[in-house]
Amino acid sequence: MILRLATRRSPLALIQARSVQDRLTAIGVVSELVEVDTKGDHHRDTPLSQMGGQGVFAVEVQRVVARGEADVAIHSAKDLPSQTMVGLVLASVPERLDAADVLVGRSLAGLGPGATVATGSPRRRALLLAHRPDLNIVELRGNMARRLEQVGRDGVDAIVSAAAALERLGYSQQVVERLDPTWFIPQVGQGALALETRVEDTASRDVLNAIDDLAAHQTLLAERAFLRELGVGCTIPAGAWAQPVDGGWMIRAVMLSTDGSTTLRTEQIGSDPERLGFEAAVNLRDTKGGSTLPGWQK
Repeated sequence: MILRLATRRSPLALIQARSVQDRLTAIGVVSELVEVDTKGDHHRDTPLSQMGGQGVFAVEVQRVVARGEADVAIHSAKDLPSQTMVGLVLASVPERLDAADVLVGRSLAGLGPGATVATGSPRRRALLLAHRPDLNIVELRGNMARRLEQVGRDGVDAIVSAAAALERLGYSQQVVERLDPTWFIPQVGQGALALETRVEDTASRDVLNAIDDLAAHQTLLAERAFLRELGVGCTIPAGAWAQPVDGGWMIRAVMLSTDGSTTLRTEQIGSDPERLGFEAAVNLRDTKGGSTLPGWQK
């Protein structure tokens, strides 16, 4: 049996896919890559919010598996839509890397008044402005090499990136500051890989189960439940970060106005990850008034 692994063609995606191949090789499973072009890769200069946000890097990869042209879809978990595609199942989440965001170029304290920071993420933009409303935030797209090249160009003093992406690409030495995820709450799934297969493909599911990391899988389920409950009506910046704690799981979640002037946070502990994520979303949306933030469209 040769397991066919569908992946984006980007440098980071291919590194991630090869890391999965290495795990499979270690348990005696032969695999091959099926490279896929995605909407997000074809429009590298268009803000993600204008292309539909989550899903632009995932849907084409999912469809290749759904059609039977590959056995497994490999994603950065943060790129997955909140709802799993019909006919597919999240079968495995390998060991998760650091979920935190980082600054490249200058530290937060080292950014002078009115300094320019580049990011393509509404969540990162809002969290930065909540802490430093004086900052000038500009759009950032392109692969990681291109993003790193922006530091020091066109007045850009720093960029925000995911620690895990830089680690996988071998650029960790460029990190100036790790932003504490207890307050700079990461995007759902950041640092994790998500492996999907067809519901009826029990052979692939059995193989993927052998490289599944229980803690990573459960924390991702909690975060995705948070995102799913917010639903398509939530176009405002939000993030969630789950961790194992004694006897259960903890989730920290945030919703913000786009300009960072309003920040709503919750921190909850429970024994059922998906229930925990659901309750965190309900708490922020309904109890703390997240649905009244500008940008909420229900």
